[in-house]
Amino acid sequence: MGMRRWRAKFHEAFRGIKLGVRGQSSFCVHFFTAAVAIAACVALNCSVVEWCAIFLCIGSVITAELFNSAIETLFHGLDVQTKSRWNGCLDIAAGAVLTASLFAALIGAVVFGNRFGVLMGWWE
Repeated sequence: MGMRRWRAKFHEAFRGIKLGVRGQSSFCVHFFTAAVAIAACVALNCSVVEWCAIFLCIGSVITAELFNSAIETLFHGLDVQTKSRWNGCLDIAAGAVLTASLFAALIGAVVFGNRFGVLMGWWE
């Protein structure tokens, strides 16, 4: 078959993102929260390091959700007997998204709480 070109690899990767996002209502929540976080970075005049922390959090949550979507897609293609043996995998994948989201929220609270405190003059 030969080696695939980079263009084909990127095309498949972007198609995978589109397939992962389509039909998943949780992505709407993640994208809305990401937009709010970016707006807060702009409004609070965050530093480059703070921007990087926020983007890393956004990326980790989106990535975890894409993995969760991939596992759900695989799971739904299994026969009933196999599904009964692998039912916990969906819970584990959902737990990974929850963990990524909670840590992202914690980092966001630290970054934005600090920036807000500086803005209010509570500390430097």
